[in-house]
Amino acid sequence: MLNLYNTLTRQKEPFTPINPENVRMYVCGMTVYDYCHLGHARVMVVFDMIARWLRQSGYPLTYVRNITDIDDKIIARAAENSETIGELTARFIQAMNEDADALGVLRPDEEPKATGHIAQMIAMIESLIANGKAYPAANGDVYYAVREFPAYGQLSGKSLDDLRAGERVEVDGFKRDPLDFVLWKAAKAGEPSWESPWGQGRPGWHIECSAMGGNLFGNTFDIHGGGADLQFPHHENEIAQSVGALGHTCGHDHGGKTIASHVKYWLHNGFIRVDGEKMSKSLGNFFTIREVLKQYDAEVVRFFILRAHYRSPLNYSDAHLDDAKGALTRLYTTLKNTVPSEFALSEAANDYTRRFFAAMDDDFNTVEAMAVLFELAGEVNKTGSAELAGCLKALGGVLGLLQRNPTEFLQGGNTVSDGLSNEEIDALIEARKQARADKNWAESDRIRDVLNAAKIILEDGAGGTTWRRG
Repeated sequence: MLNLYNTLTRQKEPFTPINPENVRMYVCGMTVYDYCHLGHARVMVVFDMIARWLRQSGYPLTYVRNITDIDDKIIARAAENSETIGELTARFIQAMNEDADALGVLRPDEEPKATGHIAQMIAMIESLIANGKAYPAANGDVYYAVREFPAYGQLSGKSLDDLRAGERVEVDGFKRDPLDFVLWKAAKAGEPSWESPWGQGRPGWHIECSAMGGNLFGNTFDIHGGGADLQFPHHENEIAQSVGALGHTCGHDHGGKTIASHVKYWLHNGFIRVDGEKMSKSLGNFFTIREVLKQYDAEVVRFFILRAHYRSPLNYSDAHLDDAKGALTRLYTTLKNTVPSEFALSEAANDYTRRFFAAMDDDFNTVEAMAVLFELAGEVNKTGSAELAGCLKALGGVLGLLQRNPTEFLQGGNTVSDGLSNEEIDALIEARKQARADKNWAESDRIRDVLNAAKIILEDGAGGTTWRRG
């Protein structure tokens, strides 16, 4: 049985969906005003892995990942670029999809946009006001009254009394309490706005996911995911909004205390860190996916992300990516040397599949699952078993890995690295072959030096010379 770590209850729990015939997972997606960085890549790859495993386990899954296409950063960037908000967001949605495709991330079943659900947000805010959980302020904004929701803080473990004004919350003279957060923002000159019962305005950030999740999935659903940075305040606020508006909860019992949440399981992936700090645009220590893919194969980046447990911090460095490249190269070399046969994947197929399935069922433990892949590769290298090579490829496929032609991967795909394309490398190898036939050893050595400088590894064998990028 699948067990997963629920941030809400702070423990591993058996996965028992609300409706096993309709498993629903909602993940907070990107705010589309710039290129995605590696932190975003981790969210995309981790929840793609989780979606793949749920489906491999036989669950009929609907996977939703939203797009935030209206907020302060988007408005500011569009103005800075002298382009419309629609032009800006369309450009970066396309870029996001290109990056996700490169990383082998399957498209979610639904990708709702915030601007397409304004009516649902307004309706939810009206319900919160009617339930005494929200109030219109004199400045035209609408705020959530945090202290009217006694369960606030349960997801993050934060106490309302600890969140003192001026330290972690913005002090606003129009709020009844400095902890209250905005649901609806009154229109400002030159900004996009929509008509509402409180005048022209636009939604706050937190309300969008409550409204979209409720619209697509109903009052309750199984899994809500996102990065660890969203746990507070975004996901905490989502619970307050959804439960405050609708009153529906999944009824978790934790230590004799019922926890109020419209979502049964909350999953959060860990940060990517650079020099001990979280990678983020606000800190300026981020690397875009595109920048990294100029230097590393996209499957290497995916492998790097999945090699760590999804909840643990992941330290970024070229050395770690080089190590991931070397490790993935070993697996592909195994599949190159032993051609895999067709393999009918099932948990009970052999000891390797049993251990792989057990690892993935233990809170998606890709660390242990990867260890199984390397043990299996070692056995294939010893025995030359085409069946076990097929098993290796099939298990890799569950993680979105090892599905390419091994030679194509080992030769760097269609990329140009260190100034040499695949075609140029082939031509140099052919010239070296001719030099050796002519006993022109100086020319042969010169060509090898050129290839070595470009980190091209030559392997001379009985069948001729093959190569791969080092």
